[in-house]
Parts: sequence; C-alpha cells; structure tokens
Amino acid sequence: MDEALSGYVDAIVFVSPDTGFTVARLKQHRQKELTTIVGSLPGLHAGENILCKGSWKSHPSHGKQYEVSEYTVEAPSDLIGIQKYLESGLVKGIGPVYAKKIVDHFGENTLEVIDQSPHRLLEIEGLGKKKLKQIKDCWNEQRSIREVMVFLRAHGASPGYAQKIYKQYGDTSIAKVRENPYQLAKEVFGIGFKMADSIAIKLGFALHSKERLAAGIEFVLWELANDGHTCYPIQEFIPIAASMLEVEALLIEERMQELIHKDLAEKEGMIWLKVYFAYEQGIAKDLLRIKTGRQTLRSIDVKKAVDWSEMQLSIEFAEEQKEATTQALLNKVHIITGGPGTGKSTITKAILAITSKLTDKILLAAPTGRAAKRLTQITQKLAFTIHALLEMDFAAGGFKRGRDHPLDCDLLILDEASMIDTQLLFHLLRAIPTRSRVLFIGDIDQLPSVGAGTVLRDLIQSKEIGITRLTEIFRQAKGSKIITNAHRINHGEFPDIYTPEASDFHFIKAETPEAISQVILELVAKEIPKIWKYDPIDDIQVLSPMKKGIIGAEMLNEALQNLLNPSQKPIFRAAKRFHLFDKVMQIKNNYDKNVYNGDIGRIVHVAGDFLVVNFDSKEVEYDFTALDELILAYATSIHKYQGSECPCVVIPIHTSHFKLLHRNLLYTAVTRGKRQVYLVGTPKAIGIAVSNNQVHRRFTGLDKAIIETAKHYHPNSHEQLEFANH
Repeated sequence: MDEALSGYVDAIVFVSPDTGFTVARLKQHRQKELTTIVGSLPGLHAGENILCKGSWKSHPSHGKQYEVSEYTVEAPSDLIGIQKYLESGLVKGIGPVYAKKIVDHFGENTLEVIDQSPHRLLEIEGLGKKKLKQIKDCWNEQRSIREVMVFLRAHGASPGYAQKIYKQYGDTSIAKVRENPYQLAKEVFGIGFKMADSIAIKLGFALHSKERLAAGIEFVLWELANDGHTCYPIQEFIPIAASMLEVEALLIEERMQELIHKDLAEKEGMIWLKVYFAYEQGIAKDLLRIKTGRQTLRSIDVKKAVDWSEMQLSIEFAEEQKEATTQALLNKVHIITGGPGTGKSTITKAILAITSKLTDKILLAAPTGRAAKRLTQITQKLAFTIHALLEMDFAAGGFKRGRDHPLDCDLLILDEASMIDTQLLFHLLRAIPTRSRVLFIGDIDQLPSVGAGTVLRDLIQSKEIGITRLTEIFRQAKGSKIITNAHRINHGEFPDIYTPEASDFHFIKAETPEAISQVILELVAKEIPKIWKYDPIDDIQVLSPMKKGIIGAEMLNEALQNLLNPSQKPIFRAAKRFHLFDKVMQIKNNYDKNVYNGDIGRIVHVAGDFLVVNFDSKEVEYDFTALDELILAYATSIHKYQGSECPCVVIPIHTSHFKLLHRNLLYTAVTRGKRQVYLVGTPKAIGIAVSNNQVHRRFTGLDKAIIETAKHYHPNSHEQLEFANH
C-alpha cells in the first residue's frame, strides 16, 4: 500500500543521466534521521521540497529504502533549502561560496530574484557580468527542463517517459507534443499509440481528429504486421480499425483514402503500410535481377562434380540429394526445403566442397546467432548472422551493405530461410551482387518468421524460383524417435508416444495445467539433470505454445526462476524481476547494442539500475529504460525459439491451448530438441494439434509482386524505391 512522505532533499547520492534513476537523502519535518529515497526522479535537486508516494523496501546492501512511485516537486522555501539548492551544482557559476553570499544577501527572496530580476545578482561582491550570463543561461535551461517535466507528467507521461521525450525534443518538447502527440509513438521508443493517444485526449484532441485517425490507422496496420501480415484486405481492415479506434467505419474509410500514396499503398483491394509495399516490390525486383544476371563462376560438368563430392565426403547420395545438389549448382537462385533427417546438411557440405574449387568468395548466413553457430559447426566454415553480414551503420542508421556497397560473394548460402522476414530479406537482397548465386535452405513446414511475411512460402508459391523438396529420411535419422515422430506429426499422423525409456522422445501424461506445471518443474530441476547429466538452465529449454496461463511461458518462467535461480537481490522493471545469472531473451532488434530479437543470454552483473547480459561471450549493458527489451527465458514461446536447438526441450501440451494447437507449431517445437524431447500433457491435445493443419493465415503480397515483376522485368532497369526508413 502506498504511503506518502514529504520533506526537502538534503543530498543527491546518485543519478543516472540516461534514465533519471536517482538515490537521494530526504529530510522529513520533525525527523532527525535522513530517509533514503530511490526511483525515477529526473531533474531532482538538493534543497527542493518533494511530496512523494511509494512504499518501503529493504535493500540487502543499503538497508531500508523508500521506493518512489509518484512525486511532485516545489522550489525550496526556507533558507537552508535554498542554499542547498544553489550549492547542488544545479546552476553553473554558483558554488558553495556564492550560494552563501547570495542567500545571506537576498534571504527568502533569493529564487524570485534569480528568476525575475537576475541583474540584481550584480549586487553580490565579486559576481561580474560574465558569471551573471552563465547563471542566467543555466537557470533558463533548468526552468525549461522542469516545465517540460511538469507539462508531460500533468498529461499522463511517467517521469521515465518524460525524460525520454525531453531527450528526443529538448526545449521544443512541449510545442511538439501540443502540435501532434501522435508523433511520440513514431519517434520515441517505448511510447506506443495508446500512450500517445492518452496524452492527446488529455490535450483535447477529439476521437475523430485527423491526426488521431491517421496515427490510429497506421497503428492498426503495425499491430497487424506484428501478427505477421504485410498487408490486409481493406473490407476486413475497416471494421477492425473502427472498433480499435472507437469511431465510425466511414471515418476510417475516408481518412484511409486520404493517406493512400502518402503513408499507405493500395492494390487489388489490399492495403499496405507504404514501407511494406516497398519491401515486397524491392524483393521481387532484386530476386529477378540476381536470377537473370550473369555469374562469374566458370562452367563445370555438374554430374562429374556431384560424383566427386560423394567421394570427398565418403557418402552415397540418394537421388533426391543428387537432384538438389545439381539444381543448386545450375540455378542462380534455388530453394532446398525438407524436414529433419532429410540430408540438408549433407547437401550444403557438398555444394560448399564443389564451389570452393571455383572461388573463395563464399558466404554463409542465418537469421539468428544460434542458427549461424550451428551452420558453422556443420560446415566448419564461419557463418554470420544476416545482420552481421550487412554491417550495421550506427552513425547513419540502417546497414552499411546495400546497393552502393554490395557484399563480395559468388555464392551466398542462407540457412533457416523460413525464419527470414520481409524487411530483412529486402535489405539482404539489395546487398547481393548480380553475379552471385543464392541458395535458400529451410523447412517450409515450420512456423513462419517472427517478423511480418511468409517469404520462403511466397518465393515457392510464385513458381519463379527453382525448388527441390526433400522427403526421404535417412538410415541414421530413422533411429531417432524425435525425427520419425516429427515427420509423423508433419504428415498428420499421431506420434508414437509410448516409447522405451532409452528413447530420445518421451511423453508424460498429466491431465490439468497445474499437474503439467508440477511435472515440468520436477523434470527440469531434478529428473532430466539426474538421468542425462544436463545443466538445468543451459541444456534444457521449456517451450510453451502460449505466453499466458499456468503453463504459459510467463508463469513457467517465474516458477523456474524461483526454483533454479532464487535471489534476495532482484532488480525490478515494471512487472519484471531479474536476478543475477538469470537466463534472458532479447525481444527486439537493437542495432546499437548489436543484439537481436530471440537472442538468449545470461545476466552476469547487476548493479543499481543496470545489468549486464552475456550473449555468446559478448557482454551487453542494459540501463533501467532498456530493461523492457528483456524477458526471462527459462521458458519461451515456441515461435520465439524457432531456428534454435537445445540438447533437451520440454513441451507442455494441453487443451487449454486449444486456439494455438496447430500441426506446424507442434512440429516446430519437437524439431528444436537435439537429443531429448519431453511432451507433458494429454493425448487429446496432441491429437488436436496433429489434426489441425489450418495454418494461421498471413496476408502478404510478395508472391504476386514476384509474378507481376517477372512478366515485365528487364535486366537493365534497376529501379530505386523510395520508402520510409523503418
């Protein structure tokens, strides 16, 4: 329960300039001892009077502290407070000596004199015109910051967000917010449409204002992009937007028509954010450019080369594998797709062995760090993440590699291609030279990318790119129940769940979510480490179909954190609690930090308002404002873990997940386990998932863009597309 405290700030102990996190000493009325207050208190200074609400917390190192949730600040009113205020360093040019002189001279009117009649400071002995100008400039700057903070907080922005807004706009913050608060959602990370909308409503913007409708329509399209759609049928979009924005459908339709060609694109009854339309058109043009371009690699006798690679690798190819290798060597752009155990890795090694005799300009890449690491292990050749390959340009934003500075390669092999989203493929293709061959390798039956689009599926459906489908499971893979059951699931057959204990696939029956949760905790903490000698944090991954609920990723994370890594020294951010050595996942691409959506690491340092995470031997620092980019990762959603592997995966499966029980979801989850897979739940839930092949539809326009571009494509017309830089 919140408790109120008031007094004047005796001293500022610590402040983070980036986040506003502050530790201060408060002198309460009629209290001898100073009180330690902590929280996001940007712009707080010694001597100020503060009224705050919050609660008492016990810090293991620093003892009892008062954690501030809300506060209001007033200028100091007594002489001691005024002197401390001026001594605090708030006003450059006034140190302890001049602070005492000024307060002795002007008394309780000191702050009024500085604010209203600063020229009177010349009455102080030794204070000249140069110092007076310094004091006036600094006072005005501080007044601007305070005015912005007061204004933003009065309109619903928390101190932390107020700090972010001021960092973005400076002294123009109030004017910018008054003019169009909806720009905050576009320009200040962490402030979404809903918060901007709340501020706008308090400022008097009507529900049907043009600014709100424009921002709202874009917001709804971005929300749909978060669900995987790059475009949406207009007739279905209008009622969705009208409902979300609480306005009439006619208003949405009218405003949408005004925005077409400016921020939106429309074609054949579909609506796009203009940037996604540009991505799809750009992908189509670059694919055709590469496909029809001349390659620099010399011609070879492909049949002889394939026979030679068999000898080199000491294996005998199946017909499918021979065909895949042959087509990948003949075609400028080719796709190889197949499930686990169908020989994709062998084909990759054969193509590398042959092409290495023709050129050393070969690049390997995958969408995630873990997928790139696995590709490196398979091929013994360094593979990069696509982001690393494109080289982030931190100064200008975007990537260094592109049309004007292409990659230097004669062959680019892209693994886990089903995970590549529309935006990333657009940037990648722009950077591939026309001479290069491109090979996409992936499993089309897995879940689509986390980001918007279904690019691998669209490339195949366009029928403009050559494809080889691998279906045969090889002898060494047939001994694995993980692989044979994965293929059974993929073919709509019920998996063999009654397997011997020595198997690599296990099913444990539990009827209720509560029972499933208890079994999972027991398995992860005790049984699996005991039987298989796996580390419970690094070698075991719990994969849930859902985020919410008793067996959703969030509640399982909390339970696993308490069980596997308890701590008396947590760091809090909103409803999140982090401990030293926690397993965590990055949930958005952060190009400044060089960490990306889905990267998993361990917290290796916690101090005050920041922590450090180790991602594959790379240490990344997070301050208080950036902690919303991290979540616990003892358990993750299946979608977030695609493209990754773990020695052991544990999967809860229950009918309470009914809406998400899809065949490709279960198939993707099972294929994440390298050595052991545990399903915990009910046969009925498995049956529902296996029977449900209704893949959640994503609306995209890429396949049509490729077909349309192919009809009219001229190899020499490299059109430049202008689009918003997202």
